[in-house]
Amino acid sequence: MDIHAILATTLRQRVSDGETVSIWPQTDTAHPLLVVVWPQLGDFDSLEYAWWLQRAKPQIQAQSIAVRAVGIGDRASGQRFCNYTGFPAEHLFVDPEAALHQTLDLYAGLSVSLPGLDPGQKAWLNLMLMCAGIGSPGTLAEVVRGYTGDRQAPQLIAAEESVKAGPLPPLQGKVFNTAGGEGFQRPFELATLRLRNMAEVLSHWSTYVPDATHLTQRGGTFLFDGQGKLVYEHRDRGILGFSQTMANPLAFLDTATGGVTAA
Repeated sequence: MDIHAILATTLRQRVSDGETVSIWPQTDTAHPLLVVVWPQLGDFDSLEYAWWLQRAKPQIQAQSIAVRAVGIGDRASGQRFCNYTGFPAEHLFVDPEAALHQTLDLYAGLSVSLPGLDPGQKAWLNLMLMCAGIGSPGTLAEVVRGYTGDRQAPQLIAAEESVKAGPLPPLQGKVFNTAGGEGFQRPFELATLRLRNMAEVLSHWSTYVPDATHLTQRGGTFLFDGQGKLVYEHRDRGILGFSQTMANPLAFLDTATGGVTAA
């Protein structure tokens, strides 16, 4: 599969202006390019991945890496997603039918079926099973890590930062210090960020997910060097598995510097 050729010739609707254009940057300047193919824009993985990209923005800019993303949804989904996450609308493209995901042979998720279910209902059934870890390796362990903390992962919420997550009152980052200190991912810290994402999506479900057919579809990550050579790829195998190193999902930006590293 020639991933470069596929992505370089893919046209999708751009969220910023609604135009259908190439997702590949049209520039004569050679820069590394990170192409992220997200699942549904209302998916945990998409929102969390965007949060990490915003957090790493200084590093990405310092390395002159261009970032482009394609997610499942329509333009309204993309606009809501960008308003919430801060991801630039001019760099986000939407794919309502997950056609690019299928072309790249990304994991479509579990496909259990029962008589009488329409495509949307079937997708819901399989999503619930995947959330329970069926056909979605690593999901339950990653959920648990969000609650128990991870001393190998960085601190996620600054001491004076305020986080509003769903039904909970606003929490300041220093609250998490009481759960074990600072300088690493504290217990409940990641779970709180995920709860915030859940509250956002459930409050605007029909916008984020105009069609539930592709709820189980997973995504992938593709990093190219300045000459267009693929130097890193990751194909998601389950929910909350958008990186080989979930404790530091963008670690590949430092390590993928030659040859193809696949995960």
